[in-house]
Amino acid sequence: MSTTPSTIKFSRRSFIRTSSLAGGGLLIGFNLFNACKPQAAPPIDISQLNFNDFNAFIKIADNGAVTIFSPNPEIGQGVKTSMPMIIAEELDVAWENVYVAQGILDTNNYTRQVAGGSQSIRFGWDALRQTGATARQMLVNAAAAKWGVDPSECTASEGVITNSKGETLGYGDVVNEAAALEVPEDVALKEPKDYKIIGTDRGNVDIDKIITGKPLFGLDYKEEGMVYACVLRPPAFGKVLESYDDSAAKAIPGVIDVVRIGEKAKSLLEETPRLKAIIGPSDKVAVIAKTTWEAMKGKEALKAVWTDGTPMESTEFHDQKLMELLDGNKFETLRADGNVKKAFAQADQVLERTYESPFLPHNCMEPMNFFANVTAEKIHMVGPIQTPEGTANFAAKMFGREPSDVHLEMTRMGGGFGRRLYGDFALEAVEISDAIKKPVKMVSTREDDMSTGIYRMSIKYRIKAAVKDGKVTGYHLKEAAVNSNMYGLIPNFFPAGAVENYQVDVAKYESNITTGAWRAPYTNFLAYAEQSFFDELAELMEVDKIKLRLDMLQNVKGTTDERIQYDAERMEKVIKTAVEKSGWGTKPEGVYQGFVNYYCHNSHVAEVADVEIENGKPVVKKITCVVDCGIVVNPLGALNQIEGGVIDGIGHSMYSNFTFKDGAPESTNFDTYRLIRMKEAPIVETHFMENGLSPTGLGEPTLPPAGGAVANAIKAATGNRIYKQPFINSPELLRVPKKEIIG
Repeated sequence: MSTTPSTIKFSRRSFIRTSSLAGGGLLIGFNLFNACKPQAAPPIDISQLNFNDFNAFIKIADNGAVTIFSPNPEIGQGVKTSMPMIIAEELDVAWENVYVAQGILDTNNYTRQVAGGSQSIRFGWDALRQTGATARQMLVNAAAAKWGVDPSECTASEGVITNSKGETLGYGDVVNEAAALEVPEDVALKEPKDYKIIGTDRGNVDIDKIITGKPLFGLDYKEEGMVYACVLRPPAFGKVLESYDDSAAKAIPGVIDVVRIGEKAKSLLEETPRLKAIIGPSDKVAVIAKTTWEAMKGKEALKAVWTDGTPMESTEFHDQKLMELLDGNKFETLRADGNVKKAFAQADQVLERTYESPFLPHNCMEPMNFFANVTAEKIHMVGPIQTPEGTANFAAKMFGREPSDVHLEMTRMGGGFGRRLYGDFALEAVEISDAIKKPVKMVSTREDDMSTGIYRMSIKYRIKAAVKDGKVTGYHLKEAAVNSNMYGLIPNFFPAGAVENYQVDVAKYESNITTGAWRAPYTNFLAYAEQSFFDELAELMEVDKIKLRLDMLQNVKGTTDERIQYDAERMEKVIKTAVEKSGWGTKPEGVYQGFVNYYCHNSHVAEVADVEIENGKPVVKKITCVVDCGIVVNPLGALNQIEGGVIDGIGHSMYSNFTFKDGAPESTNFDTYRLIRMKEAPIVETHFMENGLSPTGLGEPTLPPAGGAVANAIKAATGNRIYKQPFINSPELLRVPKKEIIG
């Protein structure tokens, strides 16, 4: 179990390595150590200040303004606020005197500059604290040397160092001396009880710019001489570009050029075959114009001829293929405990159910876009990307250049949800810039975004359980998915270890439709399937639904199986707290509840849905959510993540469907693709478990349980089990049966 150490000992060499893991150098900067003085006024324009660099994390200006650079991409998950909070806490500077800026891609000083998997804070926690605490200790040591006293006689608080006589020095007074000191090997970290910044509500550092429309996002970025491009991509998966007529497009006012791209991308595919999952084999046509509108109109005027490359697939075909996989025997076994066949053969009762989910687009509010300028000197890239290092490396590889030739800057993202893990759109921009020899911004339309990939894959689960002498003795989970299967940790989530005979098998159908990670990959649907199944299993066994889960957890306590990912004690506390806080089983007549507990992304969550019947149909009124994610760095930001995850999970389970006909998506905009509406969003009541343990993921863990909680509540309200998402596609199961009137 991960705890928060108060002292960490490491050599100078190990500190350099450790700080690189967090993102940066020796000091969290200070010639702004004047910056922390109370009289320091915020600069009007930080960009105009004369900054002195001390490391990759911090710059400090002579007037006392501290700028902490946030290394990881910001997609709305709040790391641009919370990661600097961790540094500022251990550095001990006043938050109101701290300014935060987005760091650039810097592989020398940062590692894991990735936004994905809800891991930014978890991976950065120790190293970010070490960086801040080490800088603070060096400043204290420098002040002690100046006074001729032992450092143990000195304390630091909000940028001011005080000795036993009450004398004070600001950080800025000793920054130069501190920079010349050896890195201390023993660095004391604060105890959680002493935190002043961590655990307090802090507003989004970009909020003023967001609400006033200041340039922040990829779509806002501009450069002198920049042109715009829109890309015509295949109208269906399986189609390949044969030829095109650009005469009408070039006649559109503002259109500058029309170019064919794809050659560089195809060479990359040959070298890196795994990219076929996200980059199609066809060439594309880019329309270059003075504005986005002119580029879009030019693209509409193109006349392209497409030929059949690979078979064009439809949703009915995918359903058939996945069912064939579930019915077949060609599986890869990811985990096998005991003997499930024997358990089923000896069972008193057996329950088997199949659960089905559709493809889903990501639908980021900010469509895909990227700036690129390819020159002999460098490849300059700017835009919203969750994987900056990987994207930069692929860009370099496309042109046979060194990664150091690529300078990539990250902008704030108008949503990611996994879509911006894949830099296909950024590579398009690079290839276009190289073709036209100009700086260019590639901008997709909403229709482009929704109709050309990348999608959450369609998945079907078949779950089978054996019951013997009132206990669950066997559990067999089968997954059939398009293109890829669950990653290796998931088979070790609950109920792994709780059932003696346990097996997880997976199979996949390889499609030409591009698919990838979607918020909480695989678990976004698996949680609904498994937790709906547990409820039905409890009904079959005629036992309490909560008791069944708690009893199963007892089998995991004290386990020596290092493969198990979840903590039974923490999960048990989450479950019991959710029961208490939600008023489980004590609601008045007419309120129907559904329960779910789930572990993913290193966090334990329980959710209870309250459903009421209005006009004969179930309506989700409230979700009670209990979360164990360790120390909560920024509670205000955490609530945003939790509530957003819950609403996202409900909306896609209830309403979202995405189908294909002959390789082409049947929805291309929100007029035909259903999302949850504001009036349909329930109240979300959140409770955090306080345990002082190191932080874990929060951007994704509350999404997976939401659909299951609602499904179980709908069962309580209507008597109907739903096995297929979205629920709205089964209207007959959402109706409350009419009571028979006798007499």
